[in-house]
Amino acid sequence: MFDAPLDAWYIWFGVTIASLAVLGVAIELPTAPPPNAASVADTVDSVAGCSYTATAEHPLSARKIKLGPRRLGLEGAGGTAHSTFVYGPIVPVGGTTTGEYGRSGERLDRVLSGSPPSAVFDSPADFRAAVRNSQERRPVWKRAESTLRARCVSWEGVDATLVSG
Repeated sequence: MFDAPLDAWYIWFGVTIASLAVLGVAIELPTAPPPNAASVADTVDSVAGCSYTATAEHPLSARKIKLGPRRLGLEGAGGTAHSTFVYGPIVPVGGTTTGEYGRSGERLDRVLSGSPPSAVFDSPADFRAAVRNSQERRPVWKRAESTLRARCVSWEGVDATLVSG
């Protein structure tokens, strides 16, 4: 009695608009979950909490990474995830390929790769200055490597957890 006839143009128009809206929402849904930033931060914390020299690696499924002294961010196909370090601050290491952190960043990368700080830096004061320099830089998004590396080192009163991703 109160039904609209099925041949009315406005019903078909409304059904079409509703279908397009549902299709648009379905297309915009992520196809993958965001990267697991908490597990990456847990790996870094497991190294940072050590009282001896320790290293760890964690595979990354993210396209971009943002490393700060107290927090990290990962960006992937499924979105962005952030996590805070329990043991901090860490020392973000830019690596030798990007050149973002200059000569001291290259030397920190060598220490992260396994060289003792005494073989890379002239004195503990130089090492401390490089650590402080790296920690004071503003975190930026950069292309993520396939593996995050972390190493906790101590040299004559200078304790640092070096991290590169």
